[in-house]
Amino acid sequence: MDKLSSEKAIELENKYGAHNYHPLPVVLHRGQGVHVWDVEGKKYYDFLSAYSAVNQGHAHPDINFALAEQARNMTLTSRAFHNSSLGIFEEYMHHLFGYDKMLPMNTGAEAVETALKLARRWGYDVKGIPENKAKIIVCDGNFHGRTISIVSFSADPDSYSGFGPFTPGFERIPYNDVEALRIALQDPNVCAFLVEPIQGEAGVYVPADGYLAACKKVCEENNVLFVADEVQTGIARTGKMLACDHENIRPDVVILGKALSGGVLPVSAVLADDEIMMCIKPGEHGSTFGGNPLACKVAIAALDVVQDENLAENAERLGKIFRDKLGSFIEQNDLVLSIRGKGLLNAILINDSEDSSTAWNICMKLRDNGLLAKPTHGNIIRFAPPLVITEQELNECIEIITSTIATFGK
Repeated sequence: MDKLSSEKAIELENKYGAHNYHPLPVVLHRGQGVHVWDVEGKKYYDFLSAYSAVNQGHAHPDINFALAEQARNMTLTSRAFHNSSLGIFEEYMHHLFGYDKMLPMNTGAEAVETALKLARRWGYDVKGIPENKAKIIVCDGNFHGRTISIVSFSADPDSYSGFGPFTPGFERIPYNDVEALRIALQDPNVCAFLVEPIQGEAGVYVPADGYLAACKKVCEENNVLFVADEVQTGIARTGKMLACDHENIRPDVVILGKALSGGVLPVSAVLADDEIMMCIKPGEHGSTFGGNPLACKVAIAALDVVQDENLAENAERLGKIFRDKLGSFIEQNDLVLSIRGKGLLNAILINDSEDSSTAWNICMKLRDNGLLAKPTHGNIIRFAPPLVITEQELNECIEIITSTIATFGK
């Protein structure tokens, strides 16, 4: 077969693939560190990191070594048998995050579904909620995945329209509103509050300082589980191992995914203590691939990289530089309203309506100038490079971003 061109690759996807995504028109073929190359060989800075799955950078040698070494030995047993890697991974996670138990899954959405089931079972077995009455509180603007149950409590019409009937047992309240949570938890049938410490898909919506800690306190007062969806914000992205660490709180349940494997293969996990985790008994939940030996070894290597290379500290330091320099630029540019974020999870708000094409056009121009980013909600551009980026590389990217936006006028 002749070498595939970008045009041909996009043509094949459009003809033979489902049209459930609207990707930026660039066809990537190779990645290394903070860079990716398209099929024609053009080099780009990756400022999306596969939605924060590639925190450790593309093709990290330590992670790839673990992948290749384990793949030569064994990839999958299913959970019908024990394997020699799972217990080691579970112990590793216990010492790193401090929870009694881990339940391994594959994708982030699977981990969220696991946490929902776990919270409901705890509500019945421990809190004593009447059967089929358990309620879970969620937030407006949430994005936890795209399964039927998860879109059942979405506020985004693109996620839920045309997919009903929906799963009952969820109530939405405003994000960043402690009083709304306090009122919702007056219902004795509430078993859990599910929240993103920072709402990523909503446009990197960072709540007020103290919001998470206040919500955790309200949950404790009402015997309700505080469930943190750290699929996108976890594993050093925001400048701490978990975003909840910024407020020194310990969620009752933590959901992890994405960068748990460094983006090498799908690995997710739910963390909780025995009182919660042991509510689920054999046969009541599982996954053929969850906890497979390949995933376990890759995840350990990926987490070793985060710690050995001080990626949380790097994200914290460089994130402040990024927001300071972009903030100074924004003061002189009327097109961008604001910048927000924590660590190296940041976004700019374009002074335009959600249905405008301005943010998309800026991302197309950024692509032309060697940097890849993607709009969300029409007028927001998220910037999330791999956490291995250096200060020099970051400054080069800031120059690309500011000079590109400047061409769109003030």
